[in-house]
Amino acid sequence: MAASSMGRLVTLCRQFQRVVNISAPVQAQYSTHTLTRYQCFSKRQLCEPPWLSNTGNSAQCRLLHTSTIRMGLEEFFDIPENWGEPTVKSGAPWTAKQLRLKSNEDLHKLWYVLLKEKNMLLSIEQEAKRQRVQMPSPERIKKVERSMTRLDTVVQEREDALRLLQTGQEKARPGAWRKNMFGKNLWHRFKEYPIPWHLNKRYKRTSYFTPSFVSPYTRLFIEKQLKAKMRKQRRERQERQKLAKIFPKTSAHA
Repeated sequence: MAASSMGRLVTLCRQFQRVVNISAPVQAQYSTHTLTRYQCFSKRQLCEPPWLSNTGNSAQCRLLHTSTIRMGLEEFFDIPENWGEPTVKSGAPWTAKQLRLKSNEDLHKLWYVLLKEKNMLLSIEQEAKRQRVQMPSPERIKKVERSMTRLDTVVQEREDALRLLQTGQEKARPGAWRKNMFGKNLWHRFKEYPIPWHLNKRYKRTSYFTPSFVSPYTRLFIEKQLKAKMRKQRRERQERQKLAKIFPKTSAHA
């Protein structure tokens, strides 16, 4: 019984060694192929990356796989039809009006589509910097960023509306305006404590009241802010008058 088990183990080891020996030349061939493709890069245009070549795909396949099948590095590059083109056609960014018509599930999917597109464009930008060439249609990055910003705004609007409907709170974290010991209004965000407030020493250290002797200084502080605002407006008005004297023709348009 022990001899038969040992024989099976030896047979399994020989099969594994045979597979490894077959995969080693394939890896060497893939390294040589990659080096050749790297040497073909020119500084005039973005040529085909080495890992996107259709030649030798069968030689790159291994007989032993230790991970799940996933998409390759070609997901970080544009379609082959756009390689080497000075300009690439692209549509307009998503508007907030268009995004408001979509469901939450569609917005969730669209966010990851835009994120994937942004990663692809940033990869192309870095590759263009490495080759010291101009990236084709760099305005596409701005379009994707604007779409993602508007999508985030639409999702935030829906969350605020749902929170107002359920709890009546304007902000995600409830709070209240309170005056500190210097008479200034501050937004205090509520927190959850495991003990009541009158037993919480940390909460009792925060002074949310204004002493009576601070009230005159509060009025003086408000008066100081108003005077500073008036001085700023006066300086701006004087500068506009000086410019109107120097350029009298543009005063009417101003």
